[in-house]
Amino acid sequence: MKRGGVMRTFSTSDRRLRLISWNLYYRRGAAAADVAALIARNNPDLFLMQEATRGIDHLPRLVGGRFVNLPWTGKSYHLAIWTPHENLKVEALDLPLSRVGGVFPQRAAQIVRVKGLSVANVHLSHGQWLNRRQLRTIAREVTGPLAIVGDFNALGPIILSGFADVGPRETTHFAQKVVPLRLDRCLVRGVDCLNAETLARGPSDHRPILIELMPSTSAATNQHSAVRRALSRLRLAGQSG
Repeated sequence: MKRGGVMRTFSTSDRRLRLISWNLYYRRGAAAADVAALIARNNPDLFLMQEATRGIDHLPRLVGGRFVNLPWTGKSYHLAIWTPHENLKVEALDLPLSRVGGVFPQRAAQIVRVKGLSVANVHLSHGQWLNRRQLRTIAREVTGPLAIVGDFNALGPIILSGFADVGPRETTHFAQKVVPLRLDRCLVRGVDCLNAETLARGPSDHRPILIELMPSTSAATNQHSAVRRALSRLRLAGQSG
């Protein structure tokens, strides 16, 4: 991709969504140039980042596109999304926080709707009860086909009604004196996963994950059926009135 590349619009015929998620490791991890190299090699529609630091906001100078971050009060790192496409609205969703005050500021998810589905970029809490509550909040607040992607900080399996874990099964997190873990995941509802793989680790302590998704045909059929049922109820109500 050329420096300062031109922003693109989404193809209306291609429903596939190609995304990368990477915890950049804020202490001495990946820089804007490392992210730009992955973008050039893999051509994603979305690049989701966790632990992005101030220098990452230079990314559009290297590859063009749009960069949207979500700062956390009191922290030097944040969530961020890069996309080569214009007119994407990125929103923030506040998540449940720890009852132990002062441990960590309230976390939030970045929500973007694209190609018929919503994507939530997350860096969840370390508490295992708390990060499950945060997932349930996203599942409840974001309707329709949904992919929750990012650093879950979750140990063991995740059971979330209506969702499937479609992320890579390989270990994604490597840190000194810590057992290697699969922290970077992708949960989907009403979405088909076409491909899921890990990429080379690079300078971070996390490996990036590459996911290709598409709204499932069954989800679209169910949504259309729900609309038809609602219209039918309105017509019946009008007739009875």
